[in-house]
Amino acid sequence: MSDTNLKRVIIEPVTRVEGHGKVSILLDEQNQVKQARLHIVEFRGFERFIQGRPYWEVPVLVQRLCGICPVSHHLAAAKAMDLIVGADQLTPTAEKIRRLMHYGQMFQSHALHFFHLCSPDLLFGFDADPAIRNVIGVAAKFPDLAVQGVMMRKYGQEIIKATAGKKIHGTGAIPGGVNKNLSIEERDALLKDIDQMVEWSRGAVKIAKDYTMDNIEDVKPFGSFDSSHLSLIREDGAMDLYHGNLRAIDKDGNKIFDQVDYQKYTDYLAEEVRDWSYMKFPFIKSIGPENGWYRVGPLSRVNTCDFIDTPEAEAERKEFMALTDDKPNNITLAYHWTRMIEVLHSIEKIKELLNDSDLQGTDLVVTGERREEAVGLIEAPRGTLFHHYKVNKNDQVEMANLIVSTTNNNEPMNRAVQKVAQDHLSGVEITEGLLNRIEVAIRAYDPCLSCATHALGKMPLSVSLYDHDGNVIDKKFKQ
Repeated sequence: MSDTNLKRVIIEPVTRVEGHGKVSILLDEQNQVKQARLHIVEFRGFERFIQGRPYWEVPVLVQRLCGICPVSHHLAAAKAMDLIVGADQLTPTAEKIRRLMHYGQMFQSHALHFFHLCSPDLLFGFDADPAIRNVIGVAAKFPDLAVQGVMMRKYGQEIIKATAGKKIHGTGAIPGGVNKNLSIEERDALLKDIDQMVEWSRGAVKIAKDYTMDNIEDVKPFGSFDSSHLSLIREDGAMDLYHGNLRAIDKDGNKIFDQVDYQKYTDYLAEEVRDWSYMKFPFIKSIGPENGWYRVGPLSRVNTCDFIDTPEAEAERKEFMALTDDKPNNITLAYHWTRMIEVLHSIEKIKELLNDSDLQGTDLVVTGERREEAVGLIEAPRGTLFHHYKVNKNDQVEMANLIVSTTNNNEPMNRAVQKVAQDHLSGVEITEGLLNRIEVAIRAYDPCLSCATHALGKMPLSVSLYDHDGNVIDKKFKQ
């Protein structure tokens, strides 16, 4: 059957995610789903924009990709530029300031996603009236929870401001180190609320865990499938969100590769282009493009690490992994549970760092032998983030390749969309609640589509249903 004989359902844009994308669903005459895809429909050109710019501008320039996760791009670029200026080892103060900045970013970004974007689905149900299935509805019915989410995000942003100079698009990380330390006054202001943040983080883990376990029969198959996983890992196998080597495991937990220096990532990973999306499809070279795709992000990081080096998060990791007898957990909606485990880990790390006197050090920058090519990697909230640059002898960027976290999850998100569409939309009357299930699967990954796209103008939601002759039989529109 040709595409012209298929019904088409379009969800545009996908809501309650960062950035702009759409979903297309094709159904045959019996309303069976034949194809479902997530499309990134706008073009990203940052790799071209920064060519010709001096390398020291890059950590500030690239974070304009996004207002939600700018710190991740700021630090990934800074780590690459460290190597360009020969700073193979930062001073203790510089590394700890950057780590504090990064954990603040993790804390605020995860809180934003969980409480503002995905909690309406978990609290009200996938089929709830969209008029209340949003953050305003959460604030009305669960005001304490809404305030908690706002205050947790605010706390993370205050950490970013104290370390990067501004809450959004800061300038704290520079090639070879940082441009400020943390004053005693800044430290004490942040320590004042730390115990409350720890307590709220414990509660957030419980919400996500209880939702998963209370609905396990529905959660387990929802958009789920076996997959490989990729993340940074510390040399001793611990989770490390700031630095480490690459580890990839298969669906059974067997290592595909381990402790790979990410400067050599192109020996292990490649990218494929498809004509229906502006976002590329990465894969593991040794397996190939068809089956070499993998997942990244909180679910993958918890699956790939041997342990978490903060006590409360490690206890929660063990409980999470016990659900699958310590084998990789491939439940898509379990991203929420692992995301909150990382919130708890981040606040434990923040408390540890705030009590470290190295943050008040004055030795901030190092340099060494100049290089012309380098890679910077970091575990962004949404997953492994690659920044690869070449710089010429005139200090200008000649080449940039960015593989953002959401790009790494491109194929898994498409598979989640396809599975939910087949499981829930085939052979039934399509309702708003059923279409929302597609978006729920996408939101589990917390995609940051703005890191891969730039859109101008208004983005209304328009869903049209066509019969097999191409006639519109139903249409819904929301500005």
